[in-house]
Amino acid sequence: AGKQAFSELTSHAAWAAKARAAYPLKVCLASDEKLGAMGDNAEYIYREAGKPDRLIIFCCDGCEDDFKKEPAKFLAKLDAATKAKSAAK
Repeated sequence: AGKQAFSELTSHAAWAAKARAAYPLKVCLASDEKLGAMGDNAEYIYREAGKPDRLIIFCCDGCEDDFKKEPAKFLAKLDAATKAKSAAK
């Protein structure tokens, strides 16, 4: 069981690194503050049944509360930024 748990952690770390590299925003998803402006960013994995996990990056822990109130609004903003980044390639 130990090997499998390590494997999951390793693959999770690889997923997170790839998601960070592909993240389309340089500002907080909730506040539009520049990422890193308030110290360390707060990173979360958003999980929704039947959909792939998504990395969400906020400027601080407090912005998670705003996201939880209206996740669809913020996910739409993230989707638009992802599309714009893809189109720019």
